[in-house]
Amino acid sequence: MNEKLAQLRAQLQAHAPLVIAYSGGVDSAYLLAEAHKTLGSQVLGVIADSASLPRQALADALALAEQIGVRVEVVKTGELDNPDYASNPPNRCYFCKAELFTNLDALAHNRGFRAIAYGENADDMKHERPGRKAATEFAVLAPLRDAGLAKAEIRELSRELGLPTADAPAQPCLSSRIPWGTPVTAGALDMIERGEAKVRALGFRVFRVRHIVKEAVDATPVARVQIAPEEMARLPEVEQDLTTGLLAVGYAGVEIDPAGYRSPA
Repeated sequence: MNEKLAQLRAQLQAHAPLVIAYSGGVDSAYLLAEAHKTLGSQVLGVIADSASLPRQALADALALAEQIGVRVEVVKTGELDNPDYASNPPNRCYFCKAELFTNLDALAHNRGFRAIAYGENADDMKHERPGRKAATEFAVLAPLRDAGLAKAEIRELSRELGLPTADAPAQPCLSSRIPWGTPVTAGALDMIERGEAKVRALGFRVFRVRHIVKEAVDATPVARVQIAPEEMARLPEVEQDLTTGLLAVGYAGVEIDPAGYRSPA
């Protein structure tokens, strides 16, 4: 671990001053905190804000950056305006990352930053990540990956730094709740965000509300709820409240996935 940490810090120092794509998730939060510890004022975190980012996630990310003591800015991104993204193909994440890195590349160039980095880790190499292609095209660094740091190690290091994200569940963007081929719209993302807030308010920690359109594109969608298996035991006592809450959001029906939610990574 010490060797990996030394390699990470050396890479950060070699590319300062540095812009870091920051989402408030486990990986980017640790990368930002370590970069701040290593580089001080020579690092800037940038959050991409769009309809696919929950308002609470944005607020939490900003609060964490303040706790770390690092500079963070918010930039508006317009991936929903790109038909290639909004049509929701399997490589949707490529277009999202390309939009993000286009913005960060311009910011870095205009303000004298030497490089851009993001939070891909060593475990991510085991999976197909369309956003990686965009990162390669924009020469974005992946210091955690290059240092060989896996997710479990990043959680451990985050714990040592006192970061609240150390044990946080994965929280990909709201668009990930919409099946491939179903268009991503601001209205759908708003329903998902409000729906997941209802589920969270019932005390669930790891879950997804899938936005399912079963018939025509303009048909009222159904919410398919996936709860982590270890939390499923609580479901019967709150299922009526969960259903009522999701119907109030605007869903035509609510389905509970009996298999529960399991992380793909």
